[in-house]
Amino acid sequence: MSIPADLKYTRSHEWVRAEADGTVTIGITEHAQELLGDLVFIELPAVGRVLAAAQEAAVVESVKAAADVYAPLAGTVVGANQAVVDAPETVNQDAYAGWLFRMRPAAAGDLDALLDATAYQEIVEAA
Repeated sequence: MSIPADLKYTRSHEWVRAEADGTVTIGITEHAQELLGDLVFIELPAVGRVLAAAQEAAVVESVKAAADVYAPLAGTVVGANQAVVDAPETVNQDAYAGWLFRMRPAAAGDLDALLDATAYQEIVEAA
Protein backbone atom coordinates (compact mmCIF):
# COMPACT_ATOMS: atom_id res chain seq x y z
CA MET A 1 0.00 0.00 0.00
CA SER A 2 1.24 3.43 -0.92
CA ILE A 3 1.56 6.19 1.69
CA PRO A 4 3.48 9.06 0.05
CA ALA A 5 5.92 10.73 2.44
CA ASP A 6 5.30 14.22 1.04
CA LEU A 7 1.65 14.31 2.17
CA LYS A 8 -0.08 14.83 5.51
CA TYR A 9 -2.86 12.54 6.76
CA THR A 10 -5.83 12.38 9.10
CA ARG A 11 -7.04 9.57 11.35
CA SER A 12 -10.20 9.49 9.20
CA HIS A 13 -8.10 8.55 6.12
CA GLU A 14 -7.89 11.82 4.20
CA TRP A 15 -4.62 12.92 2.60
CA VAL A 16 -3.57 16.57 2.38
CA ARG A 17 -1.02 18.14 0.05
CA ALA A 18 0.24 21.69 0.61
CA GLU A 19 0.32 23.70 -2.62
CA ALA A 20 2.72 26.53 -3.49
CA ASP A 21 -0.12 29.10 -3.46
CA GLY A 22 -0.99 28.39 0.19
CA THR A 23 -3.98 26.17 -0.56
CA VAL A 24 -4.25 22.48 0.29
CA THR A 25 -5.52 19.64 -1.88
CA ILE A 26 -7.53 16.88 -0.18
CA GLY A 27 -8.45 13.33 -1.14
CA ILE A 28 -8.98 9.93 0.42
CA THR A 29 -6.07 7.58 1.01
CA GLU A 30 -5.34 4.40 -0.87
CA HIS A 31 -6.24 2.52 2.32
CA ALA A 32 -9.67 4.21 2.45
CA GLN A 33 -10.51 3.45 -1.17
CA GLU A 34 -9.42 -0.18 -0.69
CA LEU A 35 -11.78 -0.51 2.30
CA LEU A 36 -14.66 1.03 0.37
CA GLY A 37 -14.21 -0.92 -2.85
CA ASP A 38 -15.43 0.28 -6.23
CA LEU A 39 -16.58 3.90 -5.95
CA VAL A 40 -19.81 4.71 -7.80
CA PHE A 41 -20.74 8.21 -6.56
CA ILE A 42 -18.91 11.24 -5.15
CA GLU A 43 -20.49 14.41 -3.77
CA LEU A 44 -18.13 17.35 -3.25
CA PRO A 45 -18.48 20.57 -1.24
CA ALA A 46 -19.47 23.77 -3.03
CA VAL A 47 -16.73 26.27 -3.82
CA GLY A 48 -16.93 29.07 -1.24
CA ARG A 49 -18.18 26.82 1.55
CA VAL A 50 -16.50 27.52 4.88
CA LEU A 51 -15.64 24.36 6.81
CA ALA A 52 -14.57 23.73 10.37
CA ALA A 53 -11.85 21.16 11.04
CA ALA A 54 -13.35 17.64 11.16
CA GLN A 55 -16.63 18.83 9.59
CA GLU A 56 -18.27 16.57 7.00
CA ALA A 57 -17.23 18.00 3.64
CA ALA A 58 -17.91 15.36 0.99
CA VAL A 59 -19.42 11.91 0.51
CA VAL A 60 -17.99 8.92 -1.33
CA GLU A 61 -20.19 5.94 -2.08
CA SER A 62 -19.13 2.51 -3.21
CA VAL A 63 -20.99 -0.65 -4.05
CA LYS A 64 -20.45 -1.65 -0.39
CA ALA A 65 -20.91 1.51 1.66
CA ALA A 66 -21.07 5.29 1.85
CA ALA A 67 -18.49 7.28 3.80
CA ASP A 68 -18.13 10.89 4.79
CA VAL A 69 -14.96 12.78 3.91
CA TYR A 70 -14.00 15.31 6.57
CA ALA A 71 -12.26 18.65 6.30
CA PRO A 72 -8.76 18.06 7.67
CA LEU A 73 -8.55 21.67 8.87
CA ALA A 74 -10.66 24.81 9.01
CA GLY A 75 -10.89 26.90 5.87
CA THR A 76 -12.74 27.78 2.70
CA VAL A 77 -13.30 25.47 -0.26
CA VAL A 78 -11.61 27.00 -3.31
CA GLY A 79 -11.94 24.13 -5.79
CA ALA A 80 -13.72 20.84 -6.43
CA ASN A 81 -12.58 18.11 -8.82
CA GLN A 82 -15.48 17.60 -11.23
CA ALA A 83 -13.51 14.85 -12.99
CA VAL A 84 -13.94 12.47 -10.03
CA VAL A 85 -17.67 13.25 -9.84
CA ASP A 86 -17.97 12.29 -13.51
CA ALA A 87 -15.75 9.20 -13.12
CA PRO A 88 -15.56 8.07 -9.43
CA GLU A 89 -13.52 5.00 -10.40
CA THR A 90 -10.52 7.27 -11.02
CA VAL A 91 -10.08 7.46 -7.22
CA ASN A 92 -9.84 3.65 -7.14
CA GLN A 93 -7.26 3.73 -9.91
CA ASP A 94 -5.01 6.26 -8.15
CA ALA A 95 -6.23 7.68 -4.83
CA TYR A 96 -3.46 10.29 -4.74
CA ALA A 97 -4.13 11.62 -8.27
CA GLY A 98 -7.92 11.56 -7.82
CA TRP A 99 -8.13 14.51 -5.44
CA LEU A 100 -11.54 15.64 -4.22
CA PHE A 101 -11.38 19.32 -3.23
CA ARG A 102 -9.05 22.21 -2.42
CA MET A 103 -9.18 24.57 0.54
CA ARG A 104 -7.55 27.78 1.69
CA PRO A 105 -6.72 27.05 5.37
CA ALA A 106 -7.91 29.52 7.99
CA ALA A 107 -4.51 29.17 9.70
CA ALA A 108 -1.42 27.92 7.86
CA GLY A 109 -0.02 26.30 11.01
CA ASP A 110 -2.97 23.87 11.18
CA LEU A 111 -1.29 21.72 8.56
CA ASP A 112 1.54 20.97 10.99
CA ALA A 113 -0.90 19.28 13.38
CA LEU A 114 -1.80 16.57 10.84
CA LEU A 115 -0.15 13.15 10.75
CA ASP A 116 2.99 12.49 8.74
CA ALA A 117 3.32 9.32 6.63
CA THR A 118 4.99 7.34 9.41
CA ALA A 119 2.27 8.12 11.96
CA TYR A 120 -0.46 7.33 9.44
CA GLN A 121 1.23 4.03 8.55
CA GLU A 122 1.15 3.08 12.25
CA ILE A 123 -2.61 3.79 12.42
CA VAL A 124 -3.30 1.68 9.32
CA GLU A 125 -1.20 -1.21 10.61
CA ALA A 126 -2.89 -1.08 14.04
CA ALA A 127 -6.38 -1.34 12.52
